[in-house]
Amino acid sequence: MEKQFKIPREISIGGNSVEKILIGAKNPVTIQTMWKEGIVGVKDDFSRMDSILEKIAQLKTLGCNIIRFAVPDEKSAESFVEICKRTSVPLVADIHFDYRLALKCLEGPVAAIRINPGNIGARERVQAVVSGCKEKGVAIRIGVNSGSLPHDLADAVENGKISRATALCETAARESAVFDELGFDQFIVSMKASSVQETIDSNEEFARKYDIPLHIGVTEAGPLITGVVKSTLAFSHLLREGIGSTIRVSLSSSPENEVVAGLEILRECGLRKGGVTLVSCPRCGRLGFDVHGFMEKWQNELLSMKKDITVAVMGCVVNGPGEGKHADIGIAGAGEKVIIFRKGKIVRTVDAQDADTEFRKELQSL
Repeated sequence: MEKQFKIPREISIGGNSVEKILIGAKNPVTIQTMWKEGIVGVKDDFSRMDSILEKIAQLKTLGCNIIRFAVPDEKSAESFVEICKRTSVPLVADIHFDYRLALKCLEGPVAAIRINPGNIGARERVQAVVSGCKEKGVAIRIGVNSGSLPHDLADAVENGKISRATALCETAARESAVFDELGFDQFIVSMKASSVQETIDSNEEFARKYDIPLHIGVTEAGPLITGVVKSTLAFSHLLREGIGSTIRVSLSSSPENEVVAGLEILRECGLRKGGVTLVSCPRCGRLGFDVHGFMEKWQNELLSMKKDITVAVMGCVVNGPGEGKHADIGIAGAGEKVIIFRKGKIVRTVDAQDADTEFRKELQSL
């Protein structure tokens, strides 16, 4: 039986002093990450503030569209407001339990508020957040996870009457209905599970019934390898069905790695064109060049470049100009030397200590 999924409606993230991003409809899938550190005290610490703003700018250059910050207390909310005032990158306040923190964040140019209605409390508190966002023109993300299901749905899952995926979908539907009743349509929904199949099933079930944009992610996906595998399996399945307007690859790793993983998933799904494509060999006993070290040093800089090129990083001449001959530029080991090649033709042969400098020269000439 053919699956029928709704085309998501369009909502706006940001605007005014914040970069405006359109989500849903036929707009490109956006990439999100989450800030990994606390921000208490940043408001009055100029050095930390500058460091945060610099990293936000770097994440944007790398390909990140939206960054979410945890706001667990009033001091964090104060710092978050100040950070929002100093960048045009859309920032999202992640709020749990205390709805007043959301209202505090609305004092600055926040792009969106993420709330989990399941732990915010009474409807009046949700309504207060919705009213504040409506007044300020700020979008909301409804975040649902298996740890905050309503009691009746949690019991139904426990008793085997419904699947956890169905419970996630039903919870999101209930919360969406409240927003509809309040006359607020500028929101997206996320239903996150740590299981790939539950993530797929809940999002498919929701997308069959509603035209609300979906943020997709596998929560608590794990460390780098585990998290990338789980996210790739879930995202590629959903994205190829047209499900998912924005994504985050949740990793026990750096925000940069989350963004890079998201970019590559979108690229391989045919949803992101252009930019730098990196190819590198896995390394073996023929190693004549530190591929891993070079990639770690250069990856983010290369992926941040506004060039449509392929870069090959190879350990030896077997995988160098031969297997990497399609690359616009490449580097490989060759005995005691390092070679730099373009389209399979060697253009420089240098000592290992000069590899970075000479590679940069050749790269800049492209």
